[in-house]
Amino acid sequence: MPDVLVEKKDYIGTVTFNRPDRMNTISGAMLSEFSQALIEMNADPDVRVIVITGAGRGFCAGLDLQDQQDGKGFDTSSSGGGVGQAAATIDLRDAPPIVLHNVDKPTICALNGGAAGYGMDLALGCDIRIASDAAKMSAAFTKRGVIPESGGTWLLPKIVGWSLASEIMFTGRKLSAEECLSYGIVNRVVPADQLMSAANELAAEIAANAPLAVQATKRMMRMAQAESFDANIHHVFLQLLPLFRTKDFGEGIAAFLEKRDPKFQGR
Repeated sequence: MPDVLVEKKDYIGTVTFNRPDRMNTISGAMLSEFSQALIEMNADPDVRVIVITGAGRGFCAGLDLQDQQDGKGFDTSSSGGGVGQAAATIDLRDAPPIVLHNVDKPTICALNGGAAGYGMDLALGCDIRIASDAAKMSAAFTKRGVIPESGGTWLLPKIVGWSLASEIMFTGRKLSAEECLSYGIVNRVVPADQLMSAANELAAEIAANAPLAVQATKRMMRMAQAESFDANIHHVFLQLLPLFRTKDFGEGIAAFLEKRDPKFQGR
């Protein structure tokens, strides 16, 4: 079985880390496979929402440190090169955290179990997180002598605020699903056997909306993180003009006037 499973159904693309015997630790090859899956789904008109989860008891326990110890070291870009090579030719444009951040389609993390280190950062990089009651998050970087190299230092303070992010990151503390919910790290917690149905139900609700409008909304929210209010308003207006010319805009207006559910085509 491949280490990264990809499924597409009913406008929902699902990416599953598939190394349950290793708690879905990320190997060098998996970095490239995960990035490629995201890139292909982002370009696929038959995918409107992406769900990311893990097989077995864990979501992702981080990078595979056993590979590192065995001399199979890798950088955290999608190329999977060695550590020395990464220092000399670093290029992170295709690294999973950057690809995940720049995907226009909504991403939902179905947090089925433990997410530690790199796995925690990938979960934080998703737009929405739904956790099973067995899920945990562990910012274990400082306990391993490293830093959150895959987006955590940028993401977590924006999600929970500087002070709480500092406490979580500096201590390397493990958080239960309920703690993640109370801190606003996850949107909701559901019983483990209901996780994928809850994630797919939310994905289907999003996928029923006009996909071009949903993707444009996400782009504008992402751009707003680095620009002024006035600049964002101007960008939103420029983004709105081409949407007015889409068939989906006409369908949305017609469905509203006819009091029926719209049928969007992504055009």
